[in-house]
Amino acid sequence: MRNITSSASFADSKPHYEILDGLRGVAALLVIWYHVFEGFATSPVDQRFNHGYLAVDFFFVLSGFVVGYAYDDRWKRMRLGDFFKRRLIRLHPMLVMGVLLGALSFMVQGSVKWDGTPVILSDVMLATLLGLFLIPALPGSAPEVRGNGEMFPLNGPSWSLFFEYIGNVLYALFLRRLSTRWLTVWVVLTGAGLASFALFNLSGFGHLGVGWSLLDYNLPGGLLRMMFSFSVGLLMSRLFKPVHIRGAFWWCSLGVAILLCVPHLGTGGAWWHNGLYDSLCVLFAFPLLVWLGASGQTTDHASTRVCKFLGDISYPLYIIHYPFMYLFYAWVWRKELSFSQAWPVATAVFLGSILLAYLCLKLYDEPVRRWLSRKFLERKP
Repeated sequence: MRNITSSASFADSKPHYEILDGLRGVAALLVIWYHVFEGFATSPVDQRFNHGYLAVDFFFVLSGFVVGYAYDDRWKRMRLGDFFKRRLIRLHPMLVMGVLLGALSFMVQGSVKWDGTPVILSDVMLATLLGLFLIPALPGSAPEVRGNGEMFPLNGPSWSLFFEYIGNVLYALFLRRLSTRWLTVWVVLTGAGLASFALFNLSGFGHLGVGWSLLDYNLPGGLLRMMFSFSVGLLMSRLFKPVHIRGAFWWCSLGVAILLCVPHLGTGGAWWHNGLYDSLCVLFAFPLLVWLGASGQTTDHASTRVCKFLGDISYPLYIIHYPFMYLFYAWVWRKELSFSQAWPVATAVFLGSILLAYLCLKLYDEPVRRWLSRKFLERKP
């Protein structure tokens, strides 16, 4: 592992696994296309780029691995409050930006729900306030302004940050204290729960694309997704021994892309087929890809720069792109367009999201995190 300076390192002093940074960026890029094709689907069954929702599980595995690597050996000299400050400094500034962009896009769209019902400004302001503090909106409540049950209707992907924060709290209070043997037991139990959720079709479509709402089984499903994936990443950080692999970044990137692009399985109502696929991806394929990615090294300057760039923009890209998806969906549905008609705008949304993420990173996120780190983090000798 090279000692490169990643954007993620302002709140964490250890160097990063450069290939894992790059893989996080690859997954974030794929999430955008998954969301693009949501605008042309009538259900999870007929959506092209079908399994993009599993990128969140991949992110959770990465997060558990990196958090375990970065913090497990610090607790004798690090207070609980310092850990939470570091994680807030790392994650919350861009969360704030995503919520503000979401509020702006909602008002540009006309401040109406998906069914055309007008939303008063005070409800938009309340939704913004809840989003800034990562407090979910209850389905049907005034701040649930889009009317489709999202926990965070101004910026949908905030739901995964909600569970990420829960994962960090569990790690600091509970998981880090477990021995490796008991952590293994915890991983097995949560993995069995997650597989059962998928195989017994609690989502309604035999998939794990849950957690974004408080409706139905979304909350327990989201908790299971986070608890297994974050915990297995943490366990791997304790057990990790690199294996020899050449071209790890490119092979792992290809693996992530293929797994996320597979069509929905189980036509004719055999939902367990898709549940089995999702379970195999999350329980085995993603941990394997993270292990291989952590084992590899970039061997040339170009690959190193690609991984660093993708890692730097991965979180900003993920958390700020969706407000523009809302506008894209409204345009597509109003004009009843197919993808073949809308692909130039879809491509512009994709490229524009990358550019905006980079600008937010350099002009907002990095400076804010530097300032917060200087102000609130104790300097260690």
